[in-house]
Formats: sequence, C-alpha cells, structure tokens
Amino acid sequence: MGCAGFTCSKHSLCALNILYVMVSLLMIAMAAWGKWLGLVSSFQVVGGVTGVGVFLFFVALAGLLGAVKHHQVLLFFYMIILFMVFIVQLALSSACLAINKEQQDHLLEVGWNNSHGAQRDVEKSLNCCGFRHVDLNATCHAACFPKRSCLPCADKIQAHADEVLRLVGGTGLFFSLTEIVGVWLTYRFRNQKDPRANPSAFL
Repeated sequence: MGCAGFTCSKHSLCALNILYVMVSLLMIAMAAWGKWLGLVSSFQVVGGVTGVGVFLFFVALAGLLGAVKHHQVLLFFYMIILFMVFIVQLALSSACLAINKEQQDHLLEVGWNNSHGAQRDVEKSLNCCGFRHVDLNATCHAACFPKRSCLPCADKIQAHADEVLRLVGGTGLFFSLTEIVGVWLTYRFRNQKDPRANPSAFL
C-alpha cells in the first residue's frame, strides 16, 4: 500500500509539472510568435509574458526534479513558491472577475496612456484611432486613418474587455486550483518514505 501511494503521488506530481512546463513553453512561444509576426510591438507586453513563462518553467522544472529524485529541499522550496503563486493568482483572478464597468474603463485608459507600443497594436488590430477622441493631427497606424474614417478605440476595446477579463479570471482560477492541488501533493509526497531507499537512512 505504501509503495502504491508513493508511486501514485510521484506520478501525479510529475504529470502536473509536465503540464506546467508545456504551458510555460506555450507562453514563451506565443510571445515570440506575436513579436515575430508584428502582432505585438510593445516590448513590455512581450517581456512580461516571456518573463512569466520563464519563471513558470523553472518552478515546474524544480518540482519535476524534486518529484523524480524525491529531493527534500527542492520539494520544500517548490511547495513554498507554488503556494505564494497560488495566493497571487487567486487574488488577481478574483479581481478580474469582480471588476466593475467604471473601474474597467479607468484601467483601460490608464493602460492606454502608459503604453505607446500597445496603442499601435490596438490601432492596427481594431482599425481605430485614439482612445476617446480621434486626433487627425496625430499619428495613427490604423488602415482607416488615411481615409479619415476612423472611430475612437474606447468602444471597441470595451466591447472585448469584459469577455477577456472573464476568460483571464476563469483561466486563472482553474490554474490556481491546480496549484493548490500541487501544494497538497508535494506536501504529501515529501512526507512519504521512498520504499526503495535504505530503511535506516535519514530522510
């Protein structure tokens, strides 16, 4: 029974961390793909997504190595980091789902004003100019600008923002649940005795 429980915990923890490795590589690949195709020109956005992907990759790698080798120190730090990520992600996911229309509008405008790279991306992808007003004397990267037929971007962004926030919040909640399962699995696995180890060895 002990051997079966140990093996089950080990395989479950390995499978969970392989999933995290795949998600991290997907995030890095999507950021690189978006930058290469010119879909995202903002260095902050690409750097942020890539940074989160790299962080998740190393955390998952530590968890995977700890599970394979039943390494007490790696498993301990992995458990602590994963629990901290769980708390932050749960808070952010809840905020995404609970944000109201006025807060959403304010955050969108602040984000628009603070990122010129994101402005270019939005103007090109949504074919609009400016946030609330179209300034014909300013530079705009939308296809409609030479024809002077552009509309402000605020309404178009807001039409998608609620859906995106719900998607991000729901996805974040799902992954936060897998993270707390990972913490529990790590705690359980770390306290189990490896049946293949020397019974007299100190764990």
